[in-house]
Amino acid sequence: MYFIMKKIIIAIDGFSSTGKSTLARQLAQKLNYTYIDSGAMYRVITWYFLKNHIALSDDVAINNALQQIEISFQQNKICLNGTIMEDEIRKMEISNHVSEVSALAAVRNFAVAQQQLLGQHKGIVMDGRDIGTTVFPDADLKIYLFANEAIRTQRRYDEMLLKDKNIGIEEVALNLQHRDHIDSTRAISPLRMAHDAIKLDNSHYTMDEQLQIAYQWALEKINEE
Repeated sequence: MYFIMKKIIIAIDGFSSTGKSTLARQLAQKLNYTYIDSGAMYRVITWYFLKNHIALSDDVAINNALQQIEISFQQNKICLNGTIMEDEIRKMEISNHVSEVSALAAVRNFAVAQQQLLGQHKGIVMDGRDIGTTVFPDADLKIYLFANEAIRTQRRYDEMLLKDKNIGIEEVALNLQHRDHIDSTRAISPLRMAHDAIKLDNSHYTMDEQLQIAYQWALEKINEE
């Protein structure tokens, strides 16, 4: 006899550089789920806005630009109008502007609609800042990932150093502080821990350790009657 395992929606939220994408990607792979990097969606939009000189105060230009953007995923890599964008969207230029772009109502409405569409058949792990509160408030498992600021800064610095040898840790620290402030104080869908989320402080866990913790939580939800 074959048993079909119940599929669920897993939402992972938290500040920048808490390791959300790493955990979400690994957990999706372990469960054979689809991984959706919601932050990458906002980075793609930011990249398009910057390259096309879209003023964030110009509502007409913003809405016209969004109509030209088609976001998809190929083998868990994000694509803009059919072109894989993973490398282009990870640069500091994008990091410096993504919080402002993602705070725009039109942008959030556009992205959230696509995210909800991607999750309609469940079997997904999605990470971001408002997944468990706005995108999927009824997600079966909500994880709020946390790490202290010094550790987050070092993690982001190590990541950025691979792409830009001239990056300074002070620049990275200021960027994280700036993004934290905007993400947690914006008027629309601010970053906050959902009332039914489980907090996972990974400041001193290895990636394997945090994966095993999250995996056990997922199995418990999947096996619930």
